[in-house]
Amino acid sequence: MTTTDIFEETFTALKANKVRSGLTMLGIVIGISSVIAMVSIGNGAQSSINSSIQSIGSNLLEVTPGAQRNIGYGVSAGRGTAQSLIQGDADAIASQVANVAAVTSEVSGRYQVTAKGTNTNTTVDGVSSDYASVRNVSIAEGNFISDQDIASVNKVAVIGPVAANDLMATGTDPVGQIIRIKIYNSQSLEKQLPKVEHLSAVKII
Repeated sequence: MTTTDIFEETFTALKANKVRSGLTMLGIVIGISSVIAMVSIGNGAQSSINSSIQSIGSNLLEVTPGAQRNIGYGVSAGRGTAQSLIQGDADAIASQVANVAAVTSEVSGRYQVTAKGTNTNTTVDGVSSDYASVRNVSIAEGNFISDQDIASVNKVAVIGPVAANDLMATGTDPVGQIIRIKIYNSQSLEKQLPKVEHLSAVKII
């Protein structure tokens, strides 16, 4: 049997069973497409996870307060609720711990933020000037918080793209705009919260 005869018999068999042949081809196409789609999704997820880890920092150490202890058999409020971490702890780490590149303190909470009739509820972090280097934060426009802002207790804020889209009209440059965080007026794009006694976390690299 020659190669020509093999092709003729194959074509004849496929032609005689058109439905079965079509379903077989469809199954092959769907199977290959599914494998390609799953590999693409997996690669995309891996890239996203890698980007998230890199943005956090592989050499980042975070110190948070423990759980608030209640008298008797009260329900624990959860990790991070204790008011035991103060700015002096961050200063001690920066000055007394060896091989520390930078330290930033943080106070975090959710607040209602408004600007020119628009509003959004978002997380607000009070941080120091080293926060950008510790968390690998890049600024698209304007400047990050400076030591001068902190020393002068300037009411300035750095806002992210999601908050900017929620608060600002399309095409509006957020740099220099006035936003209102709860009861405090701040000028974007920098932010210094009022002085607080207890910290939410201390981040170290």
